[in-house]
Amino acid sequence: MSFDAFGLDPLILKAVAEEGYTEPTPIQAQAIPVVLQGGDVMGAAQTGTGKTAGFTLPILQLLAPHQNVSPSPARHPVRALILLPTRELALQVAESVATYGRHMQIRSTCVFGGVDIGPQLKIVRAGVEILIATPGRLLDHVEHKSVNLGQVQILVLDEADRMLDMGFMPDIKRIIGLLPAQRQNLLFSATFSDEIKRLAGGILRNPKVIEVARRNATADKVRQVAYAVAADEKRALLKHLVETRDIRQAIVFCNTKLGTARLARHLEREGLKAEAIHGDKSQLERIAALDKFKAGEAHLLVATDVAARGLDIQEMPCVINYELPHSPEDYVHRIGRTGRAGAEGDAISFFSADEERYLIDIEKLIKVKIERAAARGFEPVADEPHFHAGRRERSRGRFDRESPSRHTRNVKTEKVDPWFLKPYEEGTAPTSAPPAKANEPAPPATPARKAGVGALLGGLAKKP
Repeated sequence: MSFDAFGLDPLILKAVAEEGYTEPTPIQAQAIPVVLQGGDVMGAAQTGTGKTAGFTLPILQLLAPHQNVSPSPARHPVRALILLPTRELALQVAESVATYGRHMQIRSTCVFGGVDIGPQLKIVRAGVEILIATPGRLLDHVEHKSVNLGQVQILVLDEADRMLDMGFMPDIKRIIGLLPAQRQNLLFSATFSDEIKRLAGGILRNPKVIEVARRNATADKVRQVAYAVAADEKRALLKHLVETRDIRQAIVFCNTKLGTARLARHLEREGLKAEAIHGDKSQLERIAALDKFKAGEAHLLVATDVAARGLDIQEMPCVINYELPHSPEDYVHRIGRTGRAGAEGDAISFFSADEERYLIDIEKLIKVKIERAAARGFEPVADEPHFHAGRRERSRGRFDRESPSRHTRNVKTEKVDPWFLKPYEEGTAPTSAPPAKANEPAPPATPARKAGVGALLGGLAKKP
């Protein structure tokens, strides 16, 4: 089957051919005809299988009759609205829309937070037919009265599961309330959860459910392997693998923004070209880091899960989970950055003793036993014998934690005088009095220390 079979506009087909695509992917082959017929779609497929083109191409076809070169904003109302959870995803989809529609007279733009809204206001007010947006920034434009959603014909919710995870549901409901009741709705997601199905039930009308792969499946051509390694040996193992396997391009995932920044700085000090991308970076800094990575100026992109979804870098050879995600679904999205469009890829994961439970949860979700491997030529610190090749003490069903830590080994100990270890023993102080003179009565005896202590603790009993 070729793209010609869909009856797409020659200008769209020309752009597709220029990108080197000849045959649609399974999700595209099933979704495009339904969208062209005006039906609602609920689509799911493995990440990297072409979901974006699955709705971009038919949207361009449906809007083709509205092409015009008029400078009037009234001739360019928003007819298609595409909502995404993150800036990176929004930019990715905007790039696809611009690529496939470059020969058409259809305006499109992307609006997202984290940058000055001023330049966006100018573009949106000039009129666009296709608006790609994150929910929060779109509502900002609504408040500025720069955008009118009253003529939207097609609504797309992309990566809907991620939007739910990020708490965008109230914003989505508010946006939907601004749209015409009669419209076409498309919902695409890498995974289908029960929450997504409930969301679809409130938005879609008799949707065509398209699921070309089982839920939470990983790409067949992605080789998955896990290395058991002590937490403080991960950086050394990462450097070892990059050098011995000659890894020229890889995304390294961490769980925290602070850990991401620290790891990137450490790799730079080790002579490796690395860039960091996380939520504390400004949008311009994140775009600059991505551009360096795509251009090959940086070999490693150290990132939080902000890069786990929708980041499309062609021929990404390797993804490394420096830290395993706490949510198994995030693992599916992380390794989906490699092995895209049927290509091969490697997904490498590090796990310490405390992270093994996350690896087990991941295996249960994807229903695949991930290979445990040892790094050739890499010798962990001798103080951590339980991490060699992922060996475990099977009788206990856990990693061996009985070996003393290297922080407590070879510590010089000094002998302690046992007198200091004896418990306190209360004694009676000897009384000392001046010698008595002749023919003088002896002075009264000094009370014992016990009596003195008793007085301090509460006083002595009064004599009758």
